[in-house]
Amino acid sequence: MEQEENVGLTGRVGKYLLLWVIIAIILGIVLGLFMPNWFVAIFATFNDIFGKFLSFAVPLIILGLIAPAIADLGKSGGKWLLVTIALAYGSTIVAGVATYFVANAMLPNLLAGQVMPELAAPENAVGSLIQGIDFPPIFGVTSALLSAFIMGICMASLKTDTLIDMFHEFKDIIMLLITRAIVPLLPLHIMGIFMNMAKSGQIAMVIVAMLKVIVLSIVLTLVYILIQYIIAGGIAGKNPFVAIKNMLPAYFTALGTSSSAATIPVTYKSALKNGVSEEVAGFTIPLCATIHLAGSTIKITTFAMAVMFMLGWSWTFPQMLGFILLLGITMVAAPGVPGGAITAAQAILVGTLGFTDPMYGLMVALYIAIDSFGTACNVTGDGAISLIVNKFARGSVKGEQVPAELMD
Repeated sequence: MEQEENVGLTGRVGKYLLLWVIIAIILGIVLGLFMPNWFVAIFATFNDIFGKFLSFAVPLIILGLIAPAIADLGKSGGKWLLVTIALAYGSTIVAGVATYFVANAMLPNLLAGQVMPELAAPENAVGSLIQGIDFPPIFGVTSALLSAFIMGICMASLKTDTLIDMFHEFKDIIMLLITRAIVPLLPLHIMGIFMNMAKSGQIAMVIVAMLKVIVLSIVLTLVYILIQYIIAGGIAGKNPFVAIKNMLPAYFTALGTSSSAATIPVTYKSALKNGVSEEVAGFTIPLCATIHLAGSTIKITTFAMAVMFMLGWSWTFPQMLGFILLLGITMVAAPGVPGGAITAAQAILVGTLGFTDPMYGLMVALYIAIDSFGTACNVTGDGAISLIVNKFARGSVKGEQVPAELMD
């Protein structure tokens, strides 16, 4: 019953979040073009406070989500679970690296002449009404990641059920914070960002660039699905196009819900239709719904490089590789609600790439605009991973189970 309630919530949030983001972008542009500076300053004040609050919350989000996830994975410990984890993380990293090379080659031509010298925050453009407010994080992002790994691994090794239960309750608190506070306020934050861009005369260039980058990222997710199934089909002896056809119900369900968790029942049935055994599908599909984030990585990597290009920033492959490796870990056990992955990624965008609050706000707008396409890529790729595991497991997975918490 609890799982059904969570799935229902994620579906509703996905539906309305996209609608509110679209409304926020339109309102931000219109108000920025016609309203005076004092009006924009109201939203500048909100953006200033919300950005600082988000920076305060992100380390807690990382600790609250990643530590119990690692503890659960370590506690399960089955051979094929570990193989599935390796395949899922490997797929996520390959997706990010491949996206880097494609974006690195295409963005200079795709966004030629669309370079912005700066992306000023509203509070810098018109002045915040409140000065001096700050919410210093309890600990830094790097400390949060390290603490999450140490706590998760040690809890799994020592089988400290009481402490694991405590972290699961802490995870529930973090989920409540995200679903009831951070995600609902993101559209207002985005509206302030677009209001500022309209006021500064940058909006036309940004909109054109956004559309181009959105199309590129959608195409990349579709190509990656095809590549996954060509590989999985070759290993499992399946026609990749027939396998993709069987996964279409999961793909389109994910487009509608924007949630891997909400799509698990459909993904499971689609995997069975491809000949995956019930035992293999029973642990690979719910597990991959949590840890396989290839589509999300493609989107975030593409958008991050596009924003940096428009600002005239440069990057190196080692820098972007470090970003992708951390991104694949940070998004693990991100909430099954739309916007969860980009919320968790805020720490890596700021800490590794040096993003500012308005840059992150633009990233959120880009990400949520096509959130469902990334989710659809994620869940469809789950079916490819299940095909590979099914080929090699050959009935040896009976008794392997995913912890119930990962099914939520």
